[in-house]
Amino acid sequence: MKRTAISTSLILALALANVTTSARADDEASVTPYRPSVSSPAQLPTVGQLEYEAGFLSSKDGAARRDSMPVLFKLALSEQWGVLVGGEAYVSARDAGGIRARGLGDLNLVLKRAFVIDSATAFGLELNAKVPTAKDSIGSGKADYTLNSIFSKDIGKVHMDANANFTRLGAVDAGSGRNQTGLSASFSTPVAEQWGATAELSGTRRSGADSTAQLLLAAAYSPSKHLTIDVGVAHGLNAASPDWSLFGGLVVPLAKIW
Repeated sequence: MKRTAISTSLILALALANVTTSARADDEASVTPYRPSVSSPAQLPTVGQLEYEAGFLSSKDGAARRDSMPVLFKLALSEQWGVLVGGEAYVSARDAGGIRARGLGDLNLVLKRAFVIDSATAFGLELNAKVPTAKDSIGSGKADYTLNSIFSKDIGKVHMDANANFTRLGAVDAGSGRNQTGLSASFSTPVAEQWGATAELSGTRRSGADSTAQLLLAAAYSPSKHLTIDVGVAHGLNAASPDWSLFGGLVVPLAKIW
């Protein structure tokens, strides 16, 4: 994606956030950000409150580059169950040979179960189905299925989200396995009244393929309980991971459905 397209999309998203938060400032509870880390929190959003996450992601791996607009809609049906619908609203990719592809990304459908132990501790399970809505030059062209287990814990002022997941891949290279495991651990903490910081380590393993590993660092700014804006960078820790990724985005409530 061209930088102008990313900038325009982010400006529109920020305008939407400003209108939405101004119109509903007295109605909605605080947002529950799931971005920008790889790890998902066990906690669900406020019951009945539809939340929207949007942003940009630009990754560079050698001569290859990929720019995208990730989006996510979140809704808690109850204190235990929630649904998430997301994906990439637009993708612009260029491979190492200079061949470009643009279009819609894949769609992700998630059913989530939260097990809240107390105000500081929660477990969670997510069942994710990736629907291959992207063309083959952008996505794999096959469905993937993931079961993700989550442990979230407040340790003093630090909030931890640890994830362990298993993915059954629909498309793989010859000689590599279809089963992929992933681990991630995210740590976030407030650093000022409206600012927070996040650090995360994550990686994947699969037989017949190189393992991945990355370090993510991000900052978040919350001017109100109805809006959180983030920006950050991720760096691959081995040759199988993208060299660098830059990202930014926001979380905002859209409506109080019930």
